[in-house]
Amino acid sequence: LSAFLNLVLAAILGAVIGYHPRRLRTADTLEEIEAPKVSIVYAVIGSFIGILVVKYTLAMGFVLFGIGALMRFRTVMRSAQLTGQVIFATLIGLTCGLHLPHVAALATAFEFVLTFILEARITYRVDVRGLPPDRFAEAADAYRAVLTSRPYTVLSETKRPDRGRVCFIFRSSGTGTRKHIERLLDERVDPALRGSLDWEVD
Repeated sequence: LSAFLNLVLAAILGAVIGYHPRRLRTADTLEEIEAPKVSIVYAVIGSFIGILVVKYTLAMGFVLFGIGALMRFRTVMRSAQLTGQVIFATLIGLTCGLHLPHVAALATAFEFVLTFILEARITYRVDVRGLPPDRFAEAADAYRAVLTSRPYTVLSETKRPDRGRVCFIFRSSGTGTRKHIERLLDERVDPALRGSLDWEVD
């Protein structure tokens, strides 16, 4: 019963970490959308390791090394942020398995609040492709005007007139989602100047 409760607690705390509203808001790839499930599974794995360590002590050292190798070489995460999320969830689960539920709950609450602070401002990278070559400068200025007229801060702009591409890296205050920004660009950029958008969100 004690082991079962530890596993359940680890799964719940892993879900709290994985399904943080700030993380869900910026999820834009299949890996990021499925990442909460990975956090829950690794939290349960960590809890199970902790239970085994308490029961069998040093004999489980080989298991720990094996799990570490599995995470390092078999788990491919899209970003350092997702990797940190999975590692943290695993440690939370391990804490549950070591019969330290109060420490696990405290660490989860701390991480939850910390994520709200760190993810208050979202950084976007949008690559606008297929701009009309004869009106490239005008099209690039039109996209920049939309991004600078809103509560966004343009950090970088890279133009490639020969390819009809311009790349913007900008930061949002956190109030607008990617879909909201796309809608603004569609509404305010002349259809004759539009290109296709390729996003990266951090």
